[in-house]
Amino acid sequence: MALNHYGKPLLVTDSGGKDSAVCRELVRRSGVPYEIIHNLTTADAPQTILYIRERFRVAEAAGIPCEIQYPYYKGKRVTMWSLIPQKKIPPTRLARYCCEVLKEGSGVGRFITTGVRWAESRKRKAGRGIYEAFDRDQTKKLILNNDNDNRRQLFESCRVRSKHICNPIVDWSDRDVWDYIQSEKIPINPLYEMGFYRVGCIGCPMAGKHRYREFALFPTYERAYKRAFEKMLLVQKLEGKDDSTGGWVDAESVFRWWMEDDTIPGQYKLQFNEETNEVYY
Repeated sequence: MALNHYGKPLLVTDSGGKDSAVCRELVRRSGVPYEIIHNLTTADAPQTILYIRERFRVAEAAGIPCEIQYPYYKGKRVTMWSLIPQKKIPPTRLARYCCEVLKEGSGVGRFITTGVRWAESRKRKAGRGIYEAFDRDQTKKLILNNDNDNRRQLFESCRVRSKHICNPIVDWSDRDVWDYIQSEKIPINPLYEMGFYRVGCIGCPMAGKHRYREFALFPTYERAYKRAFEKMLLVQKLEGKDDSTGGWVDAESVFRWWMEDDTIPGQYKLQFNEETNEVYY
């Protein structure tokens, strides 16, 4: 379908995570012509960047074209840190503009594969399929989960030059993914060996309280976010906006709000240590 629709090989999107590693191996074994692309979010851990470089080196040695896609916003190169002041709000679970700009800009006019799985979230279970065809008109988005769907032939013969997506492991469980990785000895991102259960941007709001551990391991990223928040507040001030009544008086207060830290500045916080059965602050 990739060759028939666009005259180009299948495009495998590789985030550096375990699901991408499985998809990359499945496509390699299938024997179809393909290329690999990685969207550089600029907030990935150093281990992810080094892992992608090594996997691309191996793939290119085997004759597989690989590309690192750099993010653009309004026609200019951006990073996570320059995007936040432009958006004038930190990325949150509800306002996930970072994914749209930094991760989802590639693949337009191509047939791509992703490692999206239903097991990752209830929303993906409801809105993602094995085969997806996108259109500027969202009412014309097509989703298929059954090879025997009576509309499949229509999709295979259409010539709409939009983004088409195949999610080959959409119905795999976490156990399926890890069993396949272990049985086929697929190299994975070293972050998993460090105890990470997901691989993505450092500080991603979807990681919840796990972000505290991420910033403990990568303090440079915490400082980068705070500098971005400081610039964001400056932009707001220059535009005559004042968020101090909501608690955004400086970069540190924005960071606490963003981390969903409910502790009032100056207030003691009690914690229970399960190992010693002691309460401390």
